[in-house]
Amino acid sequence: MSLDRDKDQRESLNSLSNNYEYGYADEENYFYKSGKGLTPRLIVEMSRMKKEPEWMLNNRLKAYEMFKSKAMPNWGPDLSGVYFDDIHYYVRPQERNATDNWDDVPSYIRETYKKIGVKEAEQKRLIAGLTAQYDSEVVYHSIRSNLQSKGVIFLDMDSALREYPEIVKKYFGTIIPMSDNKFAALNTAVWSGGSFIYVPKGVRVDIPLQAYFRINAQAMGQFERTLIIADEGSFVHYVEGCTAPIYSRDSLHSAVVELIAMEGAKIRYSTIQNWSNNVYNLVTKRAFAYRNATVEWIDGNIGSKISMKYPAIYLMDEGAHGEVVSVAFAGKGQIQDTGAKIVHAASNTTSNVLSKSISQNGGQASYRGLVKVTPNVHNVRSNVRCDALLLDGISRSDTYPTMDVATPDVRVGHEATVSKIGDEQIFYLMSRGLSESDALTMIVNGFFEPFAKELPMEYAVELNRLIKLEMEGSVG
Repeated sequence: MSLDRDKDQRESLNSLSNNYEYGYADEENYFYKSGKGLTPRLIVEMSRMKKEPEWMLNNRLKAYEMFKSKAMPNWGPDLSGVYFDDIHYYVRPQERNATDNWDDVPSYIRETYKKIGVKEAEQKRLIAGLTAQYDSEVVYHSIRSNLQSKGVIFLDMDSALREYPEIVKKYFGTIIPMSDNKFAALNTAVWSGGSFIYVPKGVRVDIPLQAYFRINAQAMGQFERTLIIADEGSFVHYVEGCTAPIYSRDSLHSAVVELIAMEGAKIRYSTIQNWSNNVYNLVTKRAFAYRNATVEWIDGNIGSKISMKYPAIYLMDEGAHGEVVSVAFAGKGQIQDTGAKIVHAASNTTSNVLSKSISQNGGQASYRGLVKVTPNVHNVRSNVRCDALLLDGISRSDTYPTMDVATPDVRVGHEATVSKIGDEQIFYLMSRGLSESDALTMIVNGFFEPFAKELPMEYAVELNRLIKLEMEGSVG
C-alpha cells in the first residue's frame, strides 16, 4: 500500500471516531517494528535490543511456551476475534531509551501528548512524576527531585531492570505468575515498558505519580508491566490513563500490574481507561496487602471493544483492608466485563467493593466478582454493591457474583440494583431550565459521583468531560 493510500485510510478511519477525540493516528515513523505474529526469535531479538540479563530472557521464553499451551478464557465475552498471528508485538518508536528531557522526544510524539494534555499536567505540577509510553516503549520519564532525595524510585520498567536488577528479580512475577492465565503468560513473554515504583519506609507520595499509555500502530499489541512496592508505613497514589487511534483492524492491550503493600502501607491505584473501540483490553491486576496495609483500586472503564478487568486484592495479614471502586460505560459495540476479586487470607480483615455501570445504544456491561474467605480465619467483614443504569431498551447489564466462604465467623454482604432513567426525572430537570441532553448527562454524572469523588479534582473534571462526550447523540 502506498503512503498516499495509507494517509487516505487513516483520514477515513479517523472520520469514524465520532465523539472519541483521541482517535487520530500519527504517521508511522518507527526505529523498529516487528512483523506480525510471535516467535521465540522475536523474543530473543527484543531482549537483545533491551540489553536484558539472561534470567529475564529465559523467563520470557518459558512464558512463551506456557502461553502457547494455555487455552483462551471461555467463561466471559467472546474473544474469538483476537488473532494472535495478526499482531505486531514490538514497536519501538526511537532508538534511545526513555529520556527526562522533553525536547529529546520525537516532535510528532510530543505533539500527540500535547493534544492529550499529559505534559500540561506535569507543567502545572499536578503530578509528582510522569511516564509516557508510546506503543512498546516509554519515551519520556520524570520525577520531582524532592522525592528522589527521599529515596523514592520511579522509573519505567525497562530502566528499573537495568538499574535495580536484584529488586526486580526478587518481586517480578511473585504476585501474578506466568502460569496464572493465558494473557499473563503472554505479557511475561513480551512485556515492554510500564512503571516501577519503590517507596521507602515512612515516605508519603501525596501528589500522584502518573503514567500514560498510547497505542499508535495498527494491529498493535501493548504489553506494559507495572510493579509497585510500598514499604512499611508508606503511601503512594499512582494514576494511569490510555488512548488509541481508530483503525479498521483491532489492537490488543494486555498489561500485568503487581502491587505489594508492606505492613502499614497504603497504595491507591487509579485508572481512567479510554481506549478506542477497536482495542481488546485484557489485563491482569493484583495486589498483596500485608499487616494493617490498605490497597485501593479506583478503576474507570470508558472505552475499548471488549474489556476484561478484575482488580484483585489478597489480604495476607491481620488488619489488612481492600477497597475497589469501579465504573464502566458501555456504548454501541462495546462489552465492559469488569469487577473485582477480594481474597481474605487472614483474620480481622475488611473489604468493600462498589461497582457502577451504564449501558447505552446496545452496549453490554457486566460485573464479575469474587469474595473468597479462606478456612480458619475469623472476624472478616466484606460488602459488595453493584448498581447498573440502562439508558435504553436495547442495552444490557449482568451481574455474576461469587461468594466463596469457608469459615463461619464472617459478615459478607452483596446487593445489586438495575434501573432505568425515568421520564419524570428528565422532565423535572428540564423544567429547571436544562436541555434534555444536559439533564441526562447530569443524572449520569450523579450516578458515577462515588467514583469521581475518589479522584483528584483535575481527573474528576476530565472524567465528567469524557462522559459528556460519550453521552452526545444519546438523546433523540
